[in-house]
Amino acid sequence: MEFTIPENLRMMQETVRRFVERDLEPISRQVEDEDRIPEETVQKMRDLGLFGLAIPEEYGGLGLGVLGECLVYQELSKTNACFRSRIGTNNGIGSQGIVIDGTEEQKQRYLPKLASGEWTACFALTEPEAGSDAAAIRTRAELRGDHWVLNGKKHFITNGDIADVATVFAVTDPEKRARGGITAFIVERTFPGYSVGTIERKMGLRGNHTAELIFEDCIVPRENVIGGEAMVGQGFKTAMKVLDKGRLTMGASAVGTAEKLLELSIDYAKQRVQFGKPIAEFQAIQFMLADMATQIYAARNMLYHAAWLRDQRGTAVVKEASMVKLFCTEMVNRVADMAVQIHGGMGYMKDYPIERFYRDVRLTRIYEGTSEIQRLVIARELLK
Repeated sequence: MEFTIPENLRMMQETVRRFVERDLEPISRQVEDEDRIPEETVQKMRDLGLFGLAIPEEYGGLGLGVLGECLVYQELSKTNACFRSRIGTNNGIGSQGIVIDGTEEQKQRYLPKLASGEWTACFALTEPEAGSDAAAIRTRAELRGDHWVLNGKKHFITNGDIADVATVFAVTDPEKRARGGITAFIVERTFPGYSVGTIERKMGLRGNHTAELIFEDCIVPRENVIGGEAMVGQGFKTAMKVLDKGRLTMGASAVGTAEKLLELSIDYAKQRVQFGKPIAEFQAIQFMLADMATQIYAARNMLYHAAWLRDQRGTAVVKEASMVKLFCTEMVNRVADMAVQIHGGMGYMKDYPIERFYRDVRLTRIYEGTSEIQRLVIARELLK
């Protein structure tokens, strides 16, 4: 059996690869040091249509499909992770609730602005007391006349400091919670009672911030329930559908970063001389390179098959998505560790990108569902 990537997706992948090499990688160190992406770089992302990868063409996006998105994220992840995070949060968890479950009016109103990059989106589910246990959120929404009133606090919200619109999940029936008591809302930054709190300091992923979002009697129109009145109480299902798709693109990011780490490690091993010869000639180094390449090969093929399957079915591939998220993110952490080991002391220095990759990939086993949660999901699917 031969797996062939469609030509249009190959061309898009190559376009993004050139963009990364020409425009992103040269400023990756600057972005790390300044903890911000220059506005001119963000504009170049807009010009390429990168903020609309996952948004259907009829709403101004590229509508690439899941496999196409994965190929793009694979390339974006070969440089500073903040670029992929900025783009992916807008395309993925930030806008996909509207794409998947939004009303036609909601899609027409919000998706063109998000696809063009005029607006930025975020996904506000996580709270101080509700991480993996997402159904334990405490943010409440009460219906008062023609609007909902939200009260609560979200944290670790990627793009939170810059988002123009947020997909916010709040409890509307405390007795039901995940079984019909959580609702998803489209909340604009300008709505009364919406504010940005602390911008959180992180181990890695500098250049793309996470922040607190605070809702104090925040006024949200009734029509901003994602999916309309019929979807009141169904927000937890929306969240799970969004995260299921995101697990595939997270796997793509892990594969792309691992490929870059292998490339850097091979180049360094060929150039670094110890004991009178390049360290690539030592079996200990060769074994690490072989293990890295083998794990990447397995992860890439798992990813491509699951993404293809998702496109073919047009619906969630829950078990496969969790397998991809688990295997690929665990893989890239092992690969990053071996890359540091191959580079030795240089791998620990900020003069080389290895230590940045090492810090950045650690988050992949945590966000959008921890490795432990993925194992639970896989087991439950197997035991149905």
